[in-house]
Amino acid sequence: MSPNLLRSFSIAALLSVAALLAGCGFHLRQTASLPPGMKKIHLTVSGGGKLDRDLRRALENSDATVVDEPAPDAAELTITSNNFRTDSLTVSGTARVTEYAVRYHVDFNAKAADGTVIIPSQGVDMSREFSYDATNTIGTASQTEELQRSLIGDMVQAILFRLQAAADHPALAAPPQASAPSH
Repeated sequence: MSPNLLRSFSIAALLSVAALLAGCGFHLRQTASLPPGMKKIHLTVSGGGKLDRDLRRALENSDATVVDEPAPDAAELTITSNNFRTDSLTVSGTARVTEYAVRYHVDFNAKAADGTVIIPSQGVDMSREFSYDATNTIGTASQTEELQRSLIGDMVQAILFRLQAAADHPALAAPPQASAPSH
């Protein structure tokens, strides 16, 4: 095969891959565009841990300053619930669990520094399923930990997407105003 023909095939293959990636909607993950008034944020996470660390890092990557104490000029992002649970899904004929689901639930809300609700209290549920091998219980513990790490990363992204949606559509994120009855 001639070098020119080989080079042409290489260029054609590269262009095909680039066209496929562009056509399928693949985009590199970008930082979230936070709502106005959320450039300085006080974050409170029930249970702390990895969700607290990862969410702080993600907010800082989105050009927000995360403060440790509430401040009059800081918005409030509050994670009121942050729980994992493991449920059995299937049981074998010998009464052994063969599949589990790791479930993750987070409740959160966001308020601007002036007390305006940016995101009303809402919950997000995620889960991952895995097969259980009774002969490898150590593997199961590490598998569960890895699933939890993955769920936390996905939860951070879900919260950021909701904050970005509130920035893009503020009228939809705020709760409806109660109207006074007219007489």
